[in-house]
Formats: sequence, C-alpha cells, structure tokens
Amino acid sequence: MGKRIYVGNMSYNTTPDGLRSAFAVYGEVVDATVITDRATGQSRGFGFVEMAEEEGVRSAIAELNGQSLDGRPIKVSEAYDRPKPDRPASRSEMYQ
Repeated sequence: MGKRIYVGNMSYNTTPDGLRSAFAVYGEVVDATVITDRATGQSRGFGFVEMAEEEGVRSAIAELNGQSLDGRPIKVSEAYDRPKPDRPASRSEMYQ
C-alpha cells in the first residue's frame, strides 16, 4: 500500500484526473480522489492522492505545496489515517 497525501485549497473545478496528472510527475500515482458533497456532488475543495513510493511522496509534498493547480495555490501534506467517526444512519439507510 502506498502513502496518502492530503491536498487542500483546491479549485472546485479540479478533477481526479487533474490531480493524478499533477502528481504523476513525481512517481506512480495509485489513486487520486476529489472529495465531494453528498447532497450536491460538488467538490468540497480537498482531496487525497496515494502514491506507490515514499520518495515520490516526499518530492511531491516539497514541490507542489503552495503551487498553483487550476488557478489556486494548493496545500499539500502527508495525510494521517484517522478512524472515521461513527455517524448516525441517514433516513434512506434507516428504511432499507
């Protein structure tokens, strides 16, 4: 399993393919995800990139933090795995 990178302050127009392209310069990108709002499907302005090699992760963080992607200076840092908090079931989940 690769190392995850947090990418914040993204443009709402940034796509997973755009993230993948920006990070692929630094090594193999295993996965690129843009987090979206459940109700509207619109980007929430942040995402995650998983890279195969540790060296690529370090290079990407050092080089891309503060650089412009789709017109906005992105914030790039190591993502820390946190357990997802339990959330109450939504109405649609309750009645299935």
